[in-house]
Amino acid sequence: MSDMEPVPAATVVLLRETNDKADLEVLLLRRNSSLVFHGGHWVFPGGRIDAEDFDQASGALEYPAALRAAVRETREEAGVDIDEKQLVHTAHWTTPPRLPRRFCTWFFICPLSEPVSVVVDNDEILEHRWITARAALAEAEAETLILPRPTMTTLRDIKKHRNFPQLMEAVKRGGIRVFPQDSIYYRPQEMGCQ
Repeated sequence: MSDMEPVPAATVVLLRETNDKADLEVLLLRRNSSLVFHGGHWVFPGGRIDAEDFDQASGALEYPAALRAAVRETREEAGVDIDEKQLVHTAHWTTPPRLPRRFCTWFFICPLSEPVSVVVDNDEILEHRWITARAALAEAEAETLILPRPTMTTLRDIKKHRNFPQLMEAVKRGGIRVFPQDSIYYRPQEMGCQ
């Protein structure tokens, strides 16, 4: 069996501070279990980059298309409108070879300063939760929540921080997480990511 080429995709980690400002919560969505890729798993909003996400000004550059796809997918899957300017690129994950579906996914965080209403489509996405990274990881450990590896890794990074300033400082210092480290699918300058 030959390896499939990964499909470009984008994912958004929506974050808000808890009411008491003592911690951060992320938005997780439960995918329909009938879906081939991560069916039944809890994930961040996201999906493939579509042809219409590319614009004439940037041509075939993948990074600007990933920003537009992130905004579009967040609206489609969670009913939340965000702006590209709110997105901070933090990671790029490529699904390992020999899996039924492969994606090379741009990860963004999106700190929210205003409350938002989440409305799932009840087709691809069946429910949503705002949850702290610590609580989500504890539920994954207890096997009451199924999380894909990139989601778990992202949550482990987030759980170290209790507020936006701490998190944003760590993101600035930490650079971009790339998996695998030598991925041929992550060429930031060539793809329009300065």
